[in-house]
Amino acid sequence: MEYRRLGNTGLKVSEISLGSWLTYGGYVEEQKASSSIDKAYELGINFFDTANVYMRGEAEKVVGKTLAKYDRSSYVLATKVFGKMGDGPNDSGLSRKHIMEQADASLKRLGLDYIDIYYCHRFHPETPLEETLRALDDLIRQGKILYAGVSEWTAEQMTEAVHLADKRLWDRIVVNQPNYSMLHRNIEKEIIPVSEKHGIGQVVFSPLAQGVLTGKYKKGEAPPEGSRASQKDLGTLYGVLNDRNLEKAESLEKIAQQEDLTLSQLALAWILRQPNVASALVGASRPEQLEENVKASGVKLKEDSLQQIEEILTAE
Repeated sequence: MEYRRLGNTGLKVSEISLGSWLTYGGYVEEQKASSSIDKAYELGINFFDTANVYMRGEAEKVVGKTLAKYDRSSYVLATKVFGKMGDGPNDSGLSRKHIMEQADASLKRLGLDYIDIYYCHRFHPETPLEETLRALDDLIRQGKILYAGVSEWTAEQMTEAVHLADKRLWDRIVVNQPNYSMLHRNIEKEIIPVSEKHGIGQVVFSPLAQGVLTGKYKKGEAPPEGSRASQKDLGTLYGVLNDRNLEKAESLEKIAQQEDLTLSQLALAWILRQPNVASALVGASRPEQLEENVKASGVKLKEDSLQQIEEILTAE
């Protein structure tokens, strides 16, 4: 496993990290979830991601309970705030009240004294940005969180946050968590250039496009039993599972074979070609999936492979 600096900080995180969205505390039973976390740690993954809203806190409990056996200084843990955690008017968003209360609630569920990275899970237009950033800075000064970040904010929102923090002499946001994969490249035009300018690193989610870039879904065939696409309440994997993308995945698999990689490894290595990306978040319901994914760390794709990939991805 290779490690990268998170933005302009001194913090180093594994190129492949383990997330818990749609998996732990819900669809995946606790024993399997714990086994996957243990396998990740064994393979050199030092970066684990969750959120308060994942299964209303259950994912945090599973992650915290499993990691409790390891030296706290040996791993980096991220969680998030924003989503609805109750039925009250202040049980969501980025108000000072919600941020401070949910930070304490997450620490209790995780069984920890501090959170390494605390994300604003989405932007909240109803709360003044100054209120949100001041609350995050206070949490840093209290030692409850070490770094602050955002997820799915626009380039303009991130720029405003940096300028406001500098004006008030508060800690800046240092990490962004966007959706990024071969099939979803929105961050390349504005987010990455702005992030590079301000020292913000990317920790990307859905790098395998909800499993479409694993090769397990085939055009004209029913989703494999037990796969995410077979879960009726997940719809068509948020629009990414369609015939056009399945055709691209089939073409990309040939490039993977040329590189002596699986399609998943190719997709992860392609993401890690971006120096602004600190880590790619993968999910795992079985330890074996992690054994395959971590082999993408350190892989440098050939220039002709990158060119072929670009032609496949941009073809009409």
